[in-house]
Amino acid sequence: MTPDQLFADRYRLERRLGVGGMATVQLAFDTRLERYVAVKLLAEHLAEDGAFVNRFRREALAAARLVHPNIVQVYDFGLEQAGERQFIVMEFVDGASCAELLRDEGRLEPREAVAVLTQACRGLDYAHRNGVVHRDVKPGNLLRSRDHVVKLADFGIAKAAEQSDITKVGSVLGTAAYLSPEQARGEPAGPPADLYALGVVSYQLLTGRLPYEAASLTDLARQQESGPPVAPDELEADVTPELAIAVMRALSPTPEKRYGSGSEMERALLDGARGVVPARPTGATQALGAATASTRALTRDRTAATSAMPRTTSRRATGQLPQEAPPRRAPSRAAPAAAQARGRRKRRSPLKWLVALVVLLALVAGGVAIYQATTEQTRQAVRLKEQVRGDVQDSVDSIKDLIRDNTR
Repeated sequence: MTPDQLFADRYRLERRLGVGGMATVQLAFDTRLERYVAVKLLAEHLAEDGAFVNRFRREALAAARLVHPNIVQVYDFGLEQAGERQFIVMEFVDGASCAELLRDEGRLEPREAVAVLTQACRGLDYAHRNGVVHRDVKPGNLLRSRDHVVKLADFGIAKAAEQSDITKVGSVLGTAAYLSPEQARGEPAGPPADLYALGVVSYQLLTGRLPYEAASLTDLARQQESGPPVAPDELEADVTPELAIAVMRALSPTPEKRYGSGSEMERALLDGARGVVPARPTGATQALGAATASTRALTRDRTAATSAMPRTTSRRATGQLPQEAPPRRAPSRAAPAAAQARGRRKRRSPLKWLVALVVLLALVAGGVAIYQATTEQTRQAVRLKEQVRGDVQDSVDSIKDLIRDNTR
């Protein structure tokens, strides 16, 4: 195509951004809206599969309805008449993919990795809540802009390719390392499969290596069933055990033991980066091989203590003690103390009754004394009243005599 020609009568292709097993991505300029976009040209051999084309159109339409800051926006899709090639026009992210970051830097610092992963969690959570499963989460589909905004790309394309025999060789199998155990067994992929794949990406960003190095789906399934991988904190010293627990939970072989949503995984990663154990019970994560050193040491100590305990054998069974005289069980320390307490209570019982009797007698004596004192006071008051009455009468008689004498 010459520089003067427009792709699909609208887009001017400028340079190639990347090549994959299913498509080639070109930087293009939209002459109508005057903005740069990314045009993904699907491989020519895919047009030979009519079922794939139908599924591709359906999934591209579903992806175009996803509008979120952490998802690459789909602007247009269709068939280019001149070259008969299926294409998708997407938002252009000026930056690098996580695959390029791993290639250039080897691995990311935990803080930087968590910043990338939490944004991917938000994009997946939004897509899952709208009924869309990615099915191909990998570093190449995580794009980070120059402003450090992370966006998920290629929603829906993997689902269109799942049932296509043409695309299975060299495309879907090329990302086998990120397939969940249920996908490796040929089962349908759901939201837990996306979270497992993001767990693989998390492991890779933190350690610079994949949790399982498999050459085929059979080898991958065998390694996944054999046990959990080495925890990230055992490979890199700057990865906290709590962050390792968060990553290992996403790698659980059982979908029910993974995160219930992308937002839940986001919270766990943020907590792990701060040194806080994720909300998930630690027993389940330790079963995945992320147990801390202290827990392992405690288990060893308990095992050693159990082994060091003397083994007791029934003396009756060995014939060392007659059958009619079985060995007595050693009394516990609490039994003598209880017996002594009961004895003290029995000895204290007569004294208790004696004290009660003395108190009762004292109360009776006090009542009698009060009664006698009250009676005597009453008698004295009566005598005083009678004496005062007599004195008053005598005074009255004297006054009467005095008045009578003076009157005469």
